[in-house]
Amino acid sequence: MPRDYTTLEQNVHQWLGFNKILFFAMLTLIFFLLTFLQQQLILNVIPAFQFGQGSDAMLFKIFSGLSLISLPFVYAFKFTLIGFILWVGCFLWGYRVTYKQCWQIAMVAEVVFILPELIKLLWFLLVHPDPNYWDFSAFYPLSIMNLYNLESVHSRFWYPFKALNLFEVAYWIALTYGIDFVARKKKSVANTIVLTSYIPIFLLWLWFYMGVYD
Repeated sequence: MPRDYTTLEQNVHQWLGFNKILFFAMLTLIFFLLTFLQQQLILNVIPAFQFGQGSDAMLFKIFSGLSLISLPFVYAFKFTLIGFILWVGCFLWGYRVTYKQCWQIAMVAEVVFILPELIKLLWFLLVHPDPNYWDFSAFYPLSIMNLYNLESVHSRFWYPFKALNLFEVAYWIALTYGIDFVARKKKSVANTIVLTSYIPIFLLWLWFYMGVYD
């Protein structure tokens, strides 16, 4: 039987009583603006010397534009996939959490990743204002990648080393609190659900990426 909400959880429950479609729109808009600013203020000054002019520069701009347009679909797919993983994990551990709730947990937890994108923007505007494309691509705040010299790391490890960061760990914690919040049972089981469902698949994806990288 679900436990009663604590006072804090009641306040959070009222705060989360928002329009989920509007929240999704606002979330994707924030990431859209951060990505757009990174492209306009940082990346757009790099192709001039990194890729030259002409068709290469045009292709770069086309792919940059497509990455912006595709953001809502990318995040919708991400929340759908992670929501399903969490839902299966909850089912296997006997937690009666709906798929819709798991989808919303994945969506709300994504707020964690706003901060690193903002930090990345400010880092290349204020701290390292003259990067090359590879410096920008390989950088992620508080990640394993920051422990290595870029030139000493094979490019197949750039994405995995960026993905393994403290914000990702914070995301795991947010997923755990989300499951605990909607299920209102044992926190230890919520921890176990994330530990045995999302995290192994996340690590498996990184291993697969490194294996197929060419």
